[in-house]
Amino acid sequence: MSDGLRESLMAVYERMLSRYGPQGWWPGGPGFEMMVGAVLTQAASWANVESALANLRSAGALTPRAIRAIPQDELARLVHPSGYYNAKARKLKALAEYIGERFDDDLDAMAHEDVDTLRNDLLGVYGIGEETADDILLYAMGKPSFVVDAYTRRLFWRLGLAPAKGSYAGYRAPFMQHLPKDPRLFGEYHALVVRHGKEVCKKEPVCEGCCLLEVCPTGQDRTGGSASLASSDSEEVKPV
Repeated sequence: MSDGLRESLMAVYERMLSRYGPQGWWPGGPGFEMMVGAVLTQAASWANVESALANLRSAGALTPRAIRAIPQDELARLVHPSGYYNAKARKLKALAEYIGERFDDDLDAMAHEDVDTLRNDLLGVYGIGEETADDILLYAMGKPSFVVDAYTRRLFWRLGLAPAKGSYAGYRAPFMQHLPKDPRLFGEYHALVVRHGKEVCKKEPVCEGCCLLEVCPTGQDRTGGSASLASSDSEEVKPV
């Protein structure tokens, strides 16, 4: 099953890459700015995150030290465009405190930390869940940590490759276990899933003309064909 699953996952990737081309993510700046973006993008569009990042940049508040120093209410005002601004200000404060205490604000030292150790640490920081932790690890730290989001869940359920019960860890495991541990591959794959999810594999999918139609059981059911991807032997999971 391992070889078949690897081939299925790569077939999905190659079809999307052929259709959309390289996506060139992450659309942020260096290091810490990407981490801030990963927090701000929770329940927010990237356009609104960019506005909040621009505010922080103008205020000189895009370093861990600056985030720690700025009053929380002022930080909340700066990140207001991203929504949930009071909560996000608190999360950014917690992240900056962690980086200062654990690495003395040395992002190079942070990037040299073992990926599993760093992931566990991040999950212990207030407001950092699994998706945000993986965003930080992959895009800010260059670590091979696959990001699962709502688009991933929906697409891979429809492809018949979703795992049992739909837990974050369950969706993430096939990518971590069966694909090369390559940050560039993981980053491009996630970006392509997001592109495909926004344009085609929506809540109401646009199956006609989809680059994955030939390998998608859901699309084939909707259009009257048959798909060729190997199905997962896991329990049924409802799409998000």
